[in-house]
Amino acid sequence: MKFFLIIMIFLQGALVSGIIEKVNINGIEVPIIYEKNRALPIVSLQLVVKNAGSLQDGDIAGLARFTSNMLGEGSKTKGSIAFAEELEKRAISLSAHAGTETFVFELSSLKEQYSFGMKMLKELLDEPNFSENSFEKIKQLTLGGLSSKKSDFDYIANLNLKKIIFKDTPMGHAFGGEVASIENLKLKNVEDFYNTHIDLSNMLVVIGGDLSLEEVKSSLQKLLKDVKVGKVRELKHYQVSSETNETKDIKETEQAYIYFGAPYNLQSNDEDNYKAKVAGFILGESGFGSRLMEEIRVKRGLAYSAYSRTNINRSNSYFSGHLQTKNESLEEAKKIVKSEIKRFVKDGVNAEELAQAKRFLLGSEPLRNETLSQRLNRAFFEYYRGFKLGHSKAQLEKIEKLTLEELNTFIKSHDEINNLSFSIVTNAK
Repeated sequence: MKFFLIIMIFLQGALVSGIIEKVNINGIEVPIIYEKNRALPIVSLQLVVKNAGSLQDGDIAGLARFTSNMLGEGSKTKGSIAFAEELEKRAISLSAHAGTETFVFELSSLKEQYSFGMKMLKELLDEPNFSENSFEKIKQLTLGGLSSKKSDFDYIANLNLKKIIFKDTPMGHAFGGEVASIENLKLKNVEDFYNTHIDLSNMLVVIGGDLSLEEVKSSLQKLLKDVKVGKVRELKHYQVSSETNETKDIKETEQAYIYFGAPYNLQSNDEDNYKAKVAGFILGESGFGSRLMEEIRVKRGLAYSAYSRTNINRSNSYFSGHLQTKNESLEEAKKIVKSEIKRFVKDGVNAEELAQAKRFLLGSEPLRNETLSQRLNRAFFEYYRGFKLGHSKAQLEKIEKLTLEELNTFIKSHDEINNLSFSIVTNAK
């Protein structure tokens, strides 16, 4: 075990060289997460706008994602086709997407095309193609996608679960939108969202590649000089209800889709998160060998797969999982999920389960730090969650030293995961 840890730390130490810097844009100190890497002549850039994701949809479900899709239509000057052609012939990738908490612009290119890529990104930021034609195009595509989800029973079960465990909160709405919300959407809603949320006060930059820090700062000052300053927005944290609930959607399906969720009382900056990672791996995140997979598939043959996971984010923390089974096995499968989670909390894990979890989590770690994008992504989450860069390595060292008694004490302290709510799609009434 110590051999694996030494090799992992050596590799990670050799690869990770990220630093935190700042660049002053119109009086705002915009943070930069930066790694210089000359292994390949490439550059990877992300403009991350905090508190600008789907939690900011307000009364219009799907607004943030719709806005990000509109940015795929290029600039007003060039239009969608000419804009895309300019990028394609130079092998530049430029896109935007809305997550739960953040709105992100991504640019990747060869170093020799970086300046042109930044020029195109600035054009997109300054004059997005918010035309009526593009708006109607994206609206029809979005409605078509929502129509196809009527037969996606995993999507339905998962969405219904969010609606009951995050009832009456922004976490409980459809981030991709509902048919009614998209049909009633106006172009002005998109323009207002973009103009309100894309600003310097909530922005940070993640960049790495074959560029000096001076080159990075100079290019960012040109890129962002016309972006509005805005005001800092606070991110709220949404708790899962401790009350148990169940919702059932009757559909023509040969399988029952079972999704379950419960509170998980941890914050994204909690020092005990490494224990949650190990516990979650053993209970349901590791596939074959996990408790839920063994009990539900291997021993009883009730499902092809069964998974659970711990979701620990800045805006929310909860425990969830899912499986499919025959409609006639629905109640039995639910009963086993409840009993196994209860047994897990009560009795904890054994020494062999802990050893196996350590072997996988420590042994596979170097594979998660091979590429520049992987390392930048890790550095971003460390910074975003309030930790110093290198926190992930420190967590792995704690995993290596974690004792069975410490882990089981942690597991028993989180009996709130027994407060399970269920969302089911089945043909059984």
